[in-house]
Amino acid sequence: MISKTEIIVRYAETDQMGIAHHSNYAVWFEAARTDLIKKMGMSYSKMEENGVLVPLLELECKYIAAAHYEDVLTVEAKVSKITPVKVEFVYQIFRNKDHMLLSTGRTLHGLVDSNLKPIHMRRDKPEIFQMLQDAMEE
Repeated sequence: MISKTEIIVRYAETDQMGIAHHSNYAVWFEAARTDLIKKMGMSYSKMEENGVLVPLLELECKYIAAAHYEDVLTVEAKVSKITPVKVEFVYQIFRNKDHMLLSTGRTLHGLVDSNLKPIHMRRDKPEIFQMLQDAMEE
């Protein structure tokens, strides 16, 4: 399953040259990841209500070309790997007007309980584990 989230680069997200600041890419990845999880059938808040937190362990971002003020972007997100204790998402950001790939990225997240202790998802939360696994295979 690939989720596509549209973002319009806001003035506050740009520098003096009108180029989107690099720090925004992580925020855009998060927006796309949140949309992806909703499309899987469960929101982040529902996951938390079910005792699963998803803290960030790693973030990678490759900048290929600049995004500018008022560019309309599409951020694609998908699950790329799942283990019983971790999930990895990958991202691509495209500028809509010319379909140019601007950035690629990856985030790795732990799957933990409210005490930040790893959860063995396959055993302890099989329905959520299956939801993540199914999304990766679609």
